[in-house]
Amino acid sequence: MSAKKSLAGLGLVMLAGFGISPLAGAVAAKRGLINDDDRFMALRDAAFHDDTFNAEQHAAALKNYEIPSYVDYYRLRSHLAKATNAEMREFLNKYEGTAIADRLRNDWLLLLGRRGEWDLFDQQYPLFVVADDNQVRCYSLLSKAVKQQKVAAEARNLLNSPRDYGEGCYALVTYLTANNQFNQNDLWTQMRMAGENAALPLAQRLGKLLEIPDRQVTDAIDKPALLLKKGPDVGRTAHELYLIALGRNAKNDHEQAAATLTRYSSQFSESERAMGWAQIALQAALKLEPEALGYWQKASNAPLSLEAFQWRVRTALREGDWKLVKSSIDNMPASLKSDPAWVYWLGRALKAEGKNEEARALFTSIADQLHFYGQLSLEELGQKIGVPAAVKPVTPEEIAPMEKNANLQRALKFYAMNLRFEGTREWNWELRKMSERQHLAAAELARQNNLLDRMVNTSDRTKGELDFSQRYPTPFNDSMYKTTQSLGLDMAWVYGLIRQESRFIMNAKSHVGASGLMQLMPATARYVAKKIGLGNFVPAQVNDVDTNIALGTNYLNMVLTDLGGSQALASAAYNAGPGRPRAWRAKLTRPVEGAIFAETIPFNETRGYVKNVLSNATYYAALFEKKPQSLKTRLGTVIPKGMTAGDPDLP
Repeated sequence: MSAKKSLAGLGLVMLAGFGISPLAGAVAAKRGLINDDDRFMALRDAAFHDDTFNAEQHAAALKNYEIPSYVDYYRLRSHLAKATNAEMREFLNKYEGTAIADRLRNDWLLLLGRRGEWDLFDQQYPLFVVADDNQVRCYSLLSKAVKQQKVAAEARNLLNSPRDYGEGCYALVTYLTANNQFNQNDLWTQMRMAGENAALPLAQRLGKLLEIPDRQVTDAIDKPALLLKKGPDVGRTAHELYLIALGRNAKNDHEQAAATLTRYSSQFSESERAMGWAQIALQAALKLEPEALGYWQKASNAPLSLEAFQWRVRTALREGDWKLVKSSIDNMPASLKSDPAWVYWLGRALKAEGKNEEARALFTSIADQLHFYGQLSLEELGQKIGVPAAVKPVTPEEIAPMEKNANLQRALKFYAMNLRFEGTREWNWELRKMSERQHLAAAELARQNNLLDRMVNTSDRTKGELDFSQRYPTPFNDSMYKTTQSLGLDMAWVYGLIRQESRFIMNAKSHVGASGLMQLMPATARYVAKKIGLGNFVPAQVNDVDTNIALGTNYLNMVLTDLGGSQALASAAYNAGPGRPRAWRAKLTRPVEGAIFAETIPFNETRGYVKNVLSNATYYAALFEKKPQSLKTRLGTVIPKGMTAGDPDLP
């Protein structure tokens, strides 16, 4: 399994983030565009290749197509950069209030921001419903700044993901600097984040604002060893770049970076030394090095990125330093501190100090939330995890309006064409208007159309009306029961994993090629097929449900055995490959509870994956066994030892 594999199985082959089948136009052409759906696919393909001529030809032939708004959108999309404001207004006037109109407004706002048409931007921005585009947010602040408004504080809160900036956020930083809303400290804060994330394009742009030659910036981030061969030169620029280079060097050799900082310690101020140790600490923490704890302690009150704030806590958890856990969470920005993860771990730190009432208050504040930390908090309050009382099933009378709903029917049409990106956009757009009962009815419509991922995701939105038969379905139960029983494998865990892997999309395929319910990579499928004696196996068989279940469960059983029966380790192995959790465990200095191991997995995707799989499995077990369960028991304890048995060839 690849650590970059899609968690929910919705990462179907994508182009430019729009769900394009790169060969859609070619396939349609070979098939002779035998129907309007073929023609629509060809239009869509032309649009995303900026092929205005063919887009116009296809659109002209689709005058009577059942989804005219998308015909008009893809026609316009084919020449978006050259589209006039009049064309944009015409489309929005015609389709206002629809999902695709909101999509076009997103496109238009980006164009208006690039062009600096701020009056029109300000008219349109409040009408942008989804409002999830970071560049548009940056342009919104830039528009305010151009009008002499103070936006520096908002900008500092927004500009914390260097890899997602784009032109809008670069322009915001540039303008705020030129107009004295951002100072040198702000620019160096951004530069340090660029260094942490190896975001060289951002660093080079910042370098220009700081009047630093490109070569020096590039050397600090891409060739840190060259810069560190000698001591730091004098001046803030030299010191800041040297400290960034220390962090970059620590990614490969934290001990050498620490020795270098120690050697030249006297040449830095106290605050610079703290920043240097913070740079080294973060990289050592991401490598799970035990020395990271000491580095964090030396970092003292250094300014930290959001990522660094969280990894300081994770290091303290892994090393059992509850005092540092508490102080580190206390010092987090409010936006992080309120996250359920840090509410839970702060509660644990308070409990370790004997402050039981304060801890209980924190656990109680999230114990009703249906996720990993809510479940753990419930157990801290002395309860186990059960299934909520069943709600009244939705009736045919409640489902009937869903069957007639134009937006949901449009979504179903897109799903039938395997256009999941468009289908999900339309589906979610309609959910915004619904009550919880209507959500359950829409989820039931999804079930009737064999869209189990939509059923799960739609039902997951409710807070009062809870239907766990929708949230935690058990399709292919006979095959699953037979296979797991023969292997002695926990069926609840397997279902929990499938729910996370593919959301029960039978033909799910990730961007790295993992396929089917259990998202098997081709090499893994071949390996397991050979191991279990599945003769004449061919790759296409991986999408057969029974074969996928057989291969996936056997592989899961292999990694479970290889990793000593730990579901936490085996779940990580299924996502990231067995070698990585072995290495992560080998870095432990003491036994840790499974929740701490999961929290300190260095891959963001795998960390979330393991927590979600085991949370799912706990609910499935409660459903199957009809009694409350313990997530803590399922997580178990992870012991720092090398493997004593296992298959070294396991992929």
